[in-house]
Amino acid sequence: MLLQKETLQELREHFKLNIYEIKIWTSLLSKGIAAASELAELSGVPRSRCYDVLESLEKKGFIIMKIGKPIKYIAVQPEAVVDRVKKKLQEDADQQIQIVENLADTDIFKELELLHKTGIKKIDVENITDAVVGRNNVNRFIKDMLLRAKKSATIVTNEDGIKNKVKVLRKVKDNLSKKKIKVKLYTNAPTANFDLGNIEVLNTKHDARFVNIDNEEVFFIIAEKDPEYHSGVWIKSPYFVSALNELFEKSLRQ
Repeated sequence: MLLQKETLQELREHFKLNIYEIKIWTSLLSKGIAAASELAELSGVPRSRCYDVLESLEKKGFIIMKIGKPIKYIAVQPEAVVDRVKKKLQEDADQQIQIVENLADTDIFKELELLHKTGIKKIDVENITDAVVGRNNVNRFIKDMLLRAKKSATIVTNEDGIKNKVKVLRKVKDNLSKKKIKVKLYTNAPTANFDLGNIEVLNTKHDARFVNIDNEEVFFIIAEKDPEYHSGVWIKSPYFVSALNELFEKSLRQ
């Protein structure tokens, strides 16, 4: 049974194979076991290319070579191939993540940081604002803020927002601890069940939701019943954020 052109193209994308590889593999799946000459005729792949393609498929774990005269090939069960492809994709992803994480310690990254700092000085503070819509986007924005903290982070949330904030903090707490960032989480929700390592969890009477990073930038969260309509407003203004933090700290003492 030969597959449609659209199906072959879709399989190419999923299994990261070229067109000759996918044609040979699916042809072998339909036969179970076959010689190279049979597969060339069945798949339409030129015989001159067939052996190279079969060798490539064997290295990738899609087929098995059966020694004999003539040499024949056996298709590996698709389920086993899927597991192998998943493992390879995971290994590649882990490798890329490690490369990106190591980038922070390189001279190239320091040059990028310098470029950003030089450029940011040319921007008027009044123009550094942003709006974010959607709960997932809001949480992602907060995570990015926490990861760029240099000295401190203050998170204020209520009972409705505490679970999401704790989830975000658990993802970044090791990074924050490594950088020795002083983090405080204020909430009016019960805090007995939260284990956040070195992050200080404190009770407050305030029913507010915002994140303050280094007393330089603040992100106000506006919650709606529908998570898709959650939103936030970000402001970068050291003077404004410092004044806001002073008022907040003063209210805690009252």
